[in-house]
Amino acid sequence: MLGTGLAGKAVIIGLNAAIVTVSEEEPKILVVPQAAERSNTAGSWDALPFGPFDPQKHRTLEIGLRDWVQEQTHLALGYVEQLYTFGDRGRHALEVEAPGEHVVSVGYLALTRTHDGELSGAAWRDWYEHCPWEDWRQGKPAIIEQVIAPLLREWASHQAEASDDELTRGKRRDRMRLCFGLDGVPWDDEKVLERYELLYEAGLVREAARDGRPNAIARGGANDPVLGRPMQFDHRRILATAMSRLRAKLKYRPVAFELMPPTFTLFELQKTVEALLGLHVHKQNFRRLVENAGLVERTGRMTTRTGGRPAEQFRFRREVLNERPAPGLRLAPSKSRANS
Repeated sequence: MLGTGLAGKAVIIGLNAAIVTVSEEEPKILVVPQAAERSNTAGSWDALPFGPFDPQKHRTLEIGLRDWVQEQTHLALGYVEQLYTFGDRGRHALEVEAPGEHVVSVGYLALTRTHDGELSGAAWRDWYEHCPWEDWRQGKPAIIEQVIAPLLREWASHQAEASDDELTRGKRRDRMRLCFGLDGVPWDDEKVLERYELLYEAGLVREAARDGRPNAIARGGANDPVLGRPMQFDHRRILATAMSRLRAKLKYRPVAFELMPPTFTLFELQKTVEALLGLHVHKQNFRRLVENAGLVERTGRMTTRTGGRPAEQFRFRREVLNERPAPGLRLAPSKSRANS
């Protein structure tokens, strides 16, 4: 417990981990099931590993996070960085958290190569199950034009309050186009959080109805569109933040190698990067960029584990971290996908 606010509420520090791996060319997020009695949701929704910060037990927030993840999943974390602090009133849908308490969530991004099935009390989940509009590897997701765009256009044009004027509605339409790449606006792979926030504000995700948002569309019918797999508390928002951070960071830091085995082929590296970005990249340009940037070095060995002809194996050159300030992968998507 951190202290009390102006209204006399106790402020609880919660630690949340968005733990990412890539397995079989798919990005995975580690989730733990939460029983219905833990929140005001019906049934069991996935949650990120989380727990309260105990200053008597944990010297730092990160130590507390690592302890909670180890306890809940038996997974020892490697790469970890703090994402953001989430403290909005009403975003932590845990009304049974006891009267007079408010939870401030500190989110973390963690990367691991461990993806061997289920762990103790946890399981790996494809992160595109939670945000299906983010995967453009097979072209523009049908859910955007068939479901999201019509619902957002209806919301953007609706006069929810007497104070709503054409300027307000115009700003909503601009946000819709910029976030989801509509009406000729190019897709920005880094706007994951902005897209989720827009869907939440428009009342289109189940978390909005759960949290009692006034404009939330009632969900639950057999024919209702489900905009991604919902999560407990504000954890899908934390996941969206982690996706945004990781996609951006790929371009200026070599974080992709934290998800690779000690030796790998350039094709395996490309597929890992594409899985995270949700976009295809040009194969020859990718190979040229990685080699010319000095990010990898040859091992002199070949492998056939990817099928087909033997492929050369490489390893990450950690020396590159000391050679220049931003040794990332500044990639452009392949034209066939970027213009879909």
